[in-house]
This record gives sequence, C-alpha cells and structure tokens, in this order.
Amino acid sequence: MLLQSLASFYLLAAATFAVPAQEKRVHHHTDLSDRVHDDAHDFQYDHEAFLGKEEAKTFDQLTPEESKDRLAKIVDRIDTDKDGFINHAELHYWIKHRQRRYIEENVNKHWRDYDKNQDDKIAWGEYKNTTYGYYLDEEFDDIEDKATYKSMLTRDERRFKTADRDGDGIATREEFTAFLHPEEFDYMRDLVVKETIEDIDKNGDGKISLSEYIGDMYTLEEGESEPEWVQTEKKHFTDFRDANQDGYMDFSEVAHWILPGEVDHADNEAKHLIHETDTNKDGLLTLSEMLDKLDFIKISTITDYGAMEVDGHDEL
Repeated sequence: MLLQSLASFYLLAAATFAVPAQEKRVHHHTDLSDRVHDDAHDFQYDHEAFLGKEEAKTFDQLTPEESKDRLAKIVDRIDTDKDGFINHAELHYWIKHRQRRYIEENVNKHWRDYDKNQDDKIAWGEYKNTTYGYYLDEEFDDIEDKATYKSMLTRDERRFKTADRDGDGIATREEFTAFLHPEEFDYMRDLVVKETIEDIDKNGDGKISLSEYIGDMYTLEEGESEPEWVQTEKKHFTDFRDANQDGYMDFSEVAHWILPGEVDHADNEAKHLIHETDTNKDGLLTLSEMLDKLDFIKISTITDYGAMEVDGHDEL
C-alpha cells in the first residue's frame, strides 16, 4: 500500500513538473507556501507563510468574531516580550517556528508507519520492508514498470545511508528527518544536487543541457506554440544558470540554482507582512493593525491557515 502511495506520488510529481513553475526545484529549506507570491492576484502565499501549510484548513470557516478571537490569541503568542507590539524579530522567529513544526509533524507521521518494533529508531530493513516488502521476493516482477521501482529502492537506500551519519544502518529521529527532508541538512546537500541532476539528465552524462532543463518543465505538443515563459527560462539558463557558458549546468551550477542558501525567505516574508500590515509605518504591528488587515492575515502561515491550536500544547 505504501509502495502504491509512492507510485502515486511520483505520478503526481510528474504532473506537477509539466506546468510552468520556474522555481519548482529550488529548495529554500521548508517552503513557506506552495503558492506563487503574487499579491496582485491573492494573498495565499502570505496566508500560508503566516499560518502554516498543514494545519490551516479551518480559519476561513470561522465567523468574523471567531477569527478576531483566534488572531488575538496568536498575536499574544508571537509577542514574546509582552510589550503589546510585534517587531520584525518576533515575527521572523514565529514564521521559522511554523516551518520547523511542519517538518516535525511530517516526520512524526511517517515515524509511526516505519518504527514497527517501537524502539524509537528506524532500521533500513524496517523502512525497506514496510515500503517495498510485498514486492521484494518477486523482484517487482508483478509491476509493469519494475525498473522504476528498482530505481526508487536504490535511491531510497542511498539516501538512507547518507542520512545515517554513524553508518549503523539505523536512523535516529534526526537522521530520519534528514532522510525525509535532506534540503534542511548541510551534510545532505550534495545528495540533493545529485538527485536533481539524475532527475533531469536524460542522457546520463552527469550534467544538464538546455534542452534537458526546459524538458523538465515543458514539452511542446504538436500544433502548439511555445509559451513566452519558456523563452524567459531559456534566457535564464544561458545568462545565469550556465555560469561558465559551456552550454551545460554542472554540479556546482546546479547546487547554486537549487540551494540558494543565502536567501532567508522567512526574513523576507516577515518584512513583507509588516510592510503590508503596519498602518502607521512605525515598524511594529499591533493587534488592531492586524485586525484591520484580517483578510490579508487570516490564511497566512502565522496561524497555520487558522487551524492552529492556541489553547493547546503548541509551545514555542
């Protein structure tokens, strides 16, 4: 069943990669949002950045009074020094906190599936048997595209062994987090780059050509004209991605593309939210200012889409 879920995931990923999403492979650590940051159309990116991606399913269903009450409790938690104002540092910390919580919850969800003997560790055998066990004896012979599944197994094993820093074949919770979210760990950085190149490099020469780069995002159908964004991406490849101008993206160029570690998107989002919400432009947010922009705030990542349990045990 887990293997079938993985297959569905890979098909979904393929469908996702067919649309013009120029930044789809770029890792900014945990994504603030899956949405495009375009305030001209809607504020969904900001909503998800403020509220959190996974828990934000209920805020829109609250009455205006319930929304105000929920936001007041959230603002009180963000205001750690209790001076009645939210400054940039507090807001930045909060958004980072929401990012970390998403990762923790994702790891906890999978941990229950794979830690079969409940020893608070996951051995490679536990992961492999839970994910692929039904098919292993037959070498995937009853699966139509068995080469794909064999490749998935090989890739999973390599990633597991890379995440397993002490090499004992058993993942601690931190090592399993690195397995599931390798972009969050510096020691997994090279593997993330390698996996990306393998995904896009169709001829197996270890580098990415312009046609492979574009082909990862778009395939021109017969009778169809090439979208304008494709020309833009071709220019990006030539002018920026291929830094040494040899016609290919090598390992270091791919790393620079997909892992722009110098960009702190939580910091940028905090600045953006203050800019949009700070009515008197003093650089600080009050509850009244945020209530005035409730439609802007209420679905953002700060409140996990409004579903955050402010009266529970969600501690900072």
